[in-house]
Parts: sequence; C-alpha cells; structure tokens
Amino acid sequence: LAMWLEVDGKRYQNGSTRTMIFDVKAVVSYISQFMTLNPGDIIPTGTPPGVGLGLKPPVFLQPGNVMRLSIEGLGEQQQDVKAYPG
Repeated sequence: LAMWLEVDGKRYQNGSTRTMIFDVKAVVSYISQFMTLNPGDIIPTGTPPGVGLGLKPPVFLQPGNVMRLSIEGLGEQQQDVKAYPG
C-alpha cells in the first residue's frame, strides 16, 4: 500500500508497506495473538524515509503547521499542529 505525508502542502514522505521489515499480514497476525482487532483500530508501524530530522538543516513541526497523510485504500486525514500547553 502506498503512503505519503505532507506538511503545509510540501511532500516529505513517500513510502509503501512493501518496504516494511515485517509485512502487514505478519504484523496483524502477531498482534492478533494478544488482542482482538476491531474495524478502525490503528497499528502504529513507524515511518517511511523522509523524516525532518534527517534533512539538512533538520525540519521540525511547528504550531500552525498542517499535516496531511494517506494510505492507499484507507483514505486521507489532516492534523493541525498545536503548541503543547505549559
């Protein structure tokens, strides 16, 4: 499955589940040994190449940034970056 992430309209990451160390079926099978997975559950698996820390100079999320991400066949979501209160 293809996946991507943009920050403020700039594409930072393009990836695919094909490059994961463990394929999706193996991850779901393993987790299912310990818990029941339900529709809508999210399994965090890490991130594709292109994280901001690896850029020169490094890029970090800032309050007000807008992140958009998608995984092929699963849809798209948008998240607004907020400052941590405190």
